[in-house]
Amino acid sequence: MKTASYWLLISCLMAQLCRAAAGSPASQETPFLESELIFPLEHWHNHASCIVECPNGSLLVCWYHGSGERTADDVVVLGARQQKHARQWTVPFLMADTPGYPDTNPAMFIDPQKRLWLLWSTILANRWETALLKYRISSDYQKAGPPRWGASEVLHVTPGTNFQTSVNAALDEMAATPRPAGEPGEFDTWINKNRARAADKLSCRLGWMTRAHPYILDGKRLIVPLYSDGFDFSLMSLSDDCGRSWFTSTPLVGFGNVQPSLARKQDGTLVAFMRDNGPAPHRIQLSTSNDRGETWSRVIDSDRPDPGAGVEVLVLKDGLWLLINNDLEEGRHSLGVSLSEDEGKTWKWTRHLERDTEADIKTGAGSYHYPSIIQARDGTLHASYSFHQKKSDTRLGPDGKPATESIKHAHFNEAWIRQGDLQ
Repeated sequence: MKTASYWLLISCLMAQLCRAAAGSPASQETPFLESELIFPLEHWHNHASCIVECPNGSLLVCWYHGSGERTADDVVVLGARQQKHARQWTVPFLMADTPGYPDTNPAMFIDPQKRLWLLWSTILANRWETALLKYRISSDYQKAGPPRWGASEVLHVTPGTNFQTSVNAALDEMAATPRPAGEPGEFDTWINKNRARAADKLSCRLGWMTRAHPYILDGKRLIVPLYSDGFDFSLMSLSDDCGRSWFTSTPLVGFGNVQPSLARKQDGTLVAFMRDNGPAPHRIQLSTSNDRGETWSRVIDSDRPDPGAGVEVLVLKDGLWLLINNDLEEGRHSLGVSLSEDEGKTWKWTRHLERDTEADIKTGAGSYHYPSIIQARDGTLHASYSFHQKKSDTRLGPDGKPATESIKHAHFNEAWIRQGDLQ
């Protein structure tokens, strides 16, 4: 007669065989990290990637590429694929190009109808505050080469009639607090600038950009986190009809809180994690919403350092929260991944995808930043980020110019993060 432990052993073995047959990677209990450059290092500027997993299990990454950022008119949005179970990435292909204008800051997501969205900003006059937000939608995006776009539109950001009132109320509250560190008069200048911009219709409607993944709430509401370098704060664009019409949230006004990334607590509260473009102390900034993203609380500092670089937060299938960011107050030469078991109150485990040594910093540190992260259907994690070579490792490329920039992909699991940095 077979014992209970015997049948338990058999069931465990069968479960492992089923996972293997489904093409799952090594056990989630076995820490692993695999990483590679998506394309060889080159002298061109490559930045601000976003990664998604397609329904067929392949990965798609996009980023912007050119001879500069907003100041160069040759900047385009490129993409590349990694087929399921493959180790190599395809040669980069064109995703978006507005001839004669720089195209920047792309973000992607797959909506409840399984359509791929690409959002990005075309910079009209070589200044970030002249960004025009655009999007494309594709239902045919899993074949070789670029997606076949079925729609290409401008996403008109039209702040509500209470936008100016909300901005001024937030500025009044901030003006009543102790002045932040900075040059004399700098804070008052910033306050007055934002009051004037909030009263100007064009300034309110232009200059909004994406950075982190858009968020799908309850499988119905689309939330596109936006920010403005003109205002130096954030805003949400929302749609309840699959993107046919849009409306905006109240503004998230703080001291330079930009590039929001969203997570949802079990009680339904949305939390925005934001880059800190403001005065010291340099911390990830936070705001919350209890009405599905329509109104937002006062922006506050967290206890997590941020050097003025992009962050992304993700709620994992097991309920843990994941944060990927440059965990410094200055510099982008350390890129950490952290896990929280209490919805972001504390971050119990941290491990680094990149971290330069003190010697590297003295000779010219690298820069590893603007991370994008997803959890694949198999439970593992995929990140993409801008990779700028440290000075001591820089070599000349085939064109005779220093080859310093690429986009890097990393594939790892929770167990790898929990293991912590190994000495």
